[in-house]
Amino acid sequence: MAKSKYEYVRNFESDDRLLPSAWLVVRIDGQGFTKFTERHGFAKPNDIRALHLMNRAAATVLGCMNEIVLAYGQSDEYSFVFPKNARSYDRRASKLTTLVASRFTSAYVYYWHEFFGTTPLQAPPAFDARVVVYPTDRIMRDYLCWRQVDCHINNMYNTCFWTLVTQGEMSPKDAEKRLCGTLSGDKNELLFSQFGINYNDVPEIFKKGSVLIRGTELVDVTDRHGVASKRPKGVVLTLHCDIIKEKFWTEHPEILSGTPVTAQRRQERQEQT
Repeated sequence: MAKSKYEYVRNFESDDRLLPSAWLVVRIDGQGFTKFTERHGFAKPNDIRALHLMNRAAATVLGCMNEIVLAYGQSDEYSFVFPKNARSYDRRASKLTTLVASRFTSAYVYYWHEFFGTTPLQAPPAFDARVVVYPTDRIMRDYLCWRQVDCHINNMYNTCFWTLVTQGEMSPKDAEKRLCGTLSGDKNELLFSQFGINYNDVPEIFKKGSVLIRGTELVDVTDRHGVASKRPKGVVLTLHCDIIKEKFWTEHPEILSGTPVTAQRRQERQEQT
């Protein structure tokens, strides 16, 4: 930037660099998505097209921001986890939030047609963003547990609610009254006894959300001499699994260590289990 007598105005900018040696989580949320989903005719309680689009947009963010070690999404939100040693944009909160939100939003618009086909995008989607600092591994994991538990609770309620409305022919007000004060077991019983729905058979993406992690896969390549071999290629893996229990973190130790996994290491772990 060229120097001039007006450069003093930079002194008014805030230093928003986040604490070092701590986990950073940027969470984006859909702005006004109740109206947005109604306008575009999203299926209730879950629209698989919309969830796959959210995953595609999140994968695009991971492709642009290499330090993200994990992303977790459900409904109209996504959380992006940066490791303790992340240096992206000097750990500036304003840079991280605006770039994650803008890249996610632009990807959501760009890939809309791949998932919604001829359904036109009738209004511009918007996502807000915030960044939170978590000092320990345990607290960062508890944050992800919170979001996945939230996914389960909301999905069970919404599954019951919309089943009562669409199959039970209840009004939204009556369905809300019917579910008031019910516990998880009550909702399971309602779905099974009245509608023959076993909640365990509901797709995992609806119950557990989506987990994006980095990995590699071995791909076949042929050099200029015609010699075939296998080489690792970086990929974003989309999982629909439990991230509350220890099993996930044991199978993916590279997340907490902040180091990428290689195809060879992943293959060795699979052979051991």
